[in-house]
Amino acid sequence: MVVLQSISFANYALTTTTTNIIYGSAPYLTFDGGRTRVTNTEALLGISLSDGRTFTPTTNNSSSTNPIVLPVAGQSFNDIGMLVPTDTNSIALSSLIGTPYNYWGDDDGDGQGIDGVTATGSLNVSIVDRWSRAVPRNEVLTICKAPYRLTLSNNGGTLTTRYGVPNESRFERRGTTYYISPKAAPVICFARPNLRYAYEVSAGSASIWNRYWGFLPQSVTPSSYGSNFPTTGANNLYFDLLIAGTNQALSWAPVSHGGITATMTDSTSTSVKVTITGPAVTDPNQWTSNNPGRIDRLSLPQVFELVGRDSRGNAVVKYGFVLKQWFVNRGDRNRYTYSSTESWCNKIRYRLPKVKDLTNASCQGSFSGPQCQGAVGATPSSPDNYYMRHIGGGFFTEWGWMDQYTGANFPHISYYNPPYWTQDRAGSSQMFFAVSSTGDVHNKAYTDSIFGLCVYP
Repeated sequence: MVVLQSISFANYALTTTTTNIIYGSAPYLTFDGGRTRVTNTEALLGISLSDGRTFTPTTNNSSSTNPIVLPVAGQSFNDIGMLVPTDTNSIALSSLIGTPYNYWGDDDGDGQGIDGVTATGSLNVSIVDRWSRAVPRNEVLTICKAPYRLTLSNNGGTLTTRYGVPNESRFERRGTTYYISPKAAPVICFARPNLRYAYEVSAGSASIWNRYWGFLPQSVTPSSYGSNFPTTGANNLYFDLLIAGTNQALSWAPVSHGGITATMTDSTSTSVKVTITGPAVTDPNQWTSNNPGRIDRLSLPQVFELVGRDSRGNAVVKYGFVLKQWFVNRGDRNRYTYSSTESWCNKIRYRLPKVKDLTNASCQGSFSGPQCQGAVGATPSSPDNYYMRHIGGGFFTEWGWMDQYTGANFPHISYYNPPYWTQDRAGSSQMFFAVSSTGDVHNKAYTDSIFGLCVYP
């Protein structure tokens, strides 16, 4: 007789498993299907670029002067890999491991089933431009706003599976900041006149004026250079071109057209000073004379293209503008009646400016009242009785506080900037005048004495 003995292999396997612990791998977080495996804080706060480069807090040596440069032009922060999903700036790790993200894995197959994997803690990202303004993840980086600061931080936490050895990854509280710049060619970012009083007056459109840096270039196309600052000029006025994307000082040849010259000085890798010179009355005796000599009347408009070149003579950046009006100042020493100023302008073959030649202030909002009723400024109009910075919005609107330009012979008065006659009539015996510091408009009897300014055409 043959006797068969039953043996339980299941019981046998259980016995050997519980006797010898099998060590596997810890659970991990991942945002790219497991290619990047995050099991510690170092990796949790890491980023990856589209060319395969990765950075962590330990390998991050970026700074404001040595930023990480993205590999492809036109990329946004969505093209930078990180554990924070693109649709949020802050997320609990428990949300990362759930639907719709499922940003986790375990090579041993642990963590399956209901509550098989749990997580604590959170992860945050903050992105700001060079002026500390918040930037959305889908914004394409631009060189003029760089370097951006991308800060990743977490408040501690864990990733745990119910079974497995080890069954946990721990993340200590930490943060790190990456400085990021786009791949981009050098550009002119701003044309900056003097910025005194830039904070108090109406700022205007953010696409045209930045109160910290000046006017934004509106065109790089020669046929539309006329939309750039400046459109008005006077002898010895100057502004700075602010440059990004080059690491060397550029050389700039002077440019002359129709009796006006633009000269570039103080060139560095980030800026150059542009001074415009042309017809002017600089003799104090001529300022006070009732019969001043004629000066040149220009052929306007005139187009200027300024070219910055590298050490090999290659054009690196260009900036163009069109001067449409030229102003001549009657000195910084005396005040004159309306009729005296009008006569003086006519004798040098220029004319008194209108309100709209000087400012885009309107008689509404702040500082408005009977003294400005009827005045017609340039457009687009400021919402108040002081200028709103705008290209083509008038001489004071473009250049700002005139006594800040050394050598331009604009008078200085300690408690406010001087008023200038206009040819616009405010009443039977009164004329409008504009204040150069803020562009506000008021009226005076034409027999009173204030400062003089002439314009052509």
